[in-house]
Amino acid sequence: MDNWIALVKANMKDRKVTQGELAERLGMTQGGVGHWLNKRRVPSLEDMNRLLRELGLGDLEVVLEIRERSDDEPRSPQKHYNPYFRYPVNEWKGLCEVREDRATYSAPRFELTDYHAAGEAYWLPVTGDAMTAPSGLSISAGMMILVDPAITAEPGKLVVAQWADSAQATFRQLREESGQLYLVPLNPTYPKVLFTDDCRVLGVVVQATAKF
Repeated sequence: MDNWIALVKANMKDRKVTQGELAERLGMTQGGVGHWLNKRRVPSLEDMNRLLRELGLGDLEVVLEIRERSDDEPRSPQKHYNPYFRYPVNEWKGLCEVREDRATYSAPRFELTDYHAAGEAYWLPVTGDAMTAPSGLSISAGMMILVDPAITAEPGKLVVAQWADSAQATFRQLREESGQLYLVPLNPTYPKVLFTDDCRVLGVVVQATAKF
């Protein structure tokens, strides 16, 4: 709850939105909003997310976590309200059809993360074993990668890139060798490819997750 309140207050200050203005947008009294922000009352999850949307934080979602109590804690479960960012899950085919600088999204599915993207981030499902390494960093098929188009692609970063004459995007690591840039798979059985002006980076991979 404290995280949510701090987030709301910070964004109200940045946007110069008063409690009265926010209450008017929500169709409630200023005192009601004040009770929430001063922890005198706990809003419902629906109200918390509605308030975030009114502040222009549509890519945020508040979720409820209920933690099991330990032996020295009270018997009532501990409730924690944490703000998470949600981003759409794209498909590789839909991504490749986009030719603008920034991708547009129509995916109805979203995934949550604590990462605050600099750009219009999106998730992609990993397919194939080109990024499955025998040791060290390894991203296998079935995992989800979070792609941020606003992050600068530097050597060492994992990127999603597309060749100008290809309808297929590729997921590789950008590396510099002898002054040349290459797109390199983490799986050594796949070949590396020279990164040229005919290739553009669609975004940098900032997170990878697996579900069990």
